[in-house]
Amino acid sequence: MRILIVEDDDSVAEALSAFLTRAGYATARAVDGAEALEKLGSDTEAVLLDLGLPDIDGIDLCRRIRTHSGVPIIIATARSQVQERIRGLRAGADDFVVKPYDVRELVARIEAVTRRTHPLHPTPGDHAAVDIDGVRIDLVARRVLVDEEPVELTRKEFDIVAVLARYPGVAVPRDRLIREVWNTDWQSFGRSLEVHVASLRRKIGRGDLIETVRGVGYRLMER
Repeated sequence: MRILIVEDDDSVAEALSAFLTRAGYATARAVDGAEALEKLGSDTEAVLLDLGLPDIDGIDLCRRIRTHSGVPIIIATARSQVQERIRGLRAGADDFVVKPYDVRELVARIEAVTRRTHPLHPTPGDHAAVDIDGVRIDLVARRVLVDEEPVELTRKEFDIVAVLARYPGVAVPRDRLIREVWNTDWQSFGRSLEVHVASLRRKIGRGDLIETVRGVGYRLMER
């Protein structure tokens, strides 16, 4: 997932980019509205937008983005007045956080808005299937086939492999898997995640399909 950070403060942008990178996201940065519009592309899956930009008010930039893109926009600003939040949401923002914010909460909000636009359970008509080494992960029909034979998975097991299948070859952090599958930040689900992954490996019968990335999480291997 690529996140565009629109922030003119270097220290804020660098710290935020570093945290998001550790959380498994790719980032790009724009220092003003003109650069943001230039860097906004089809691969941008979320925009973190500061309102105090040097060349344009962030609310106006939000409106301009929304005229040609449905990308999720989260406004992150020091402006805490309720009226500013209302203006931002009416301009097309999907969410609004006030600085200083907890970066863990920000990540949870990113995941929440992107789930609405890129749901974990695709709708019929989506071309959502991954084929790796004789294993087919069908995100539309919610099933896994091994050598064309269906494998019986629990709902949580499929949800885990579905998240990994959306980013083949990319290490997905454990806490992100827990948030997307269990919809919680509780670390007590870490052991449950390990048990479910072990069960997935056993049922699919491809021990190296789901790789443990030490200190990070899990990755669906590419072939």
